Amino acid sequence: MDEERNPARQRPVGGAASHGMGTAVCVLVLAVGNLASGYLVLLAYAAQPRGPWDGETVAHSGIAAGLALTLTVVTALLSGVFMKAEWLGGRGWFALPAVAALAAILRLTLLAPAL
Repeated sequence: MDEERNPARQRPVGGAASHGMGTAVCVLVLAVGNLASGYLVLLAYAAQPRGPWDGETVAHSGIAAGLALTLTVVTALLSGVFMKAEWLGGRGWFALPAVAALAAILRLTLLAPAL
């Protein structure tokens, strides 16, 4: 009865099938983003200079950590958009980008490789 009086609260055309497909696409996009950022963080931590002459490895570590940080910000923003659109539920989707961003920031600052 309430849905008849308030058409703005009605479900969009397509129902549960389109909602399920949207959720699956969102999960796939966020999974790829989180895996890619995790891989970049792993590369940043795996880069260890071989000596005082190896400045290139230090630069590559910073580049990987910077790219990971950028990707985690994009993934977190996408998580927020998907939750706002009600395609995803729960706040757990912010946990992985937050952890990856923290690891990337630590690699760029306190745990940066030294020559």
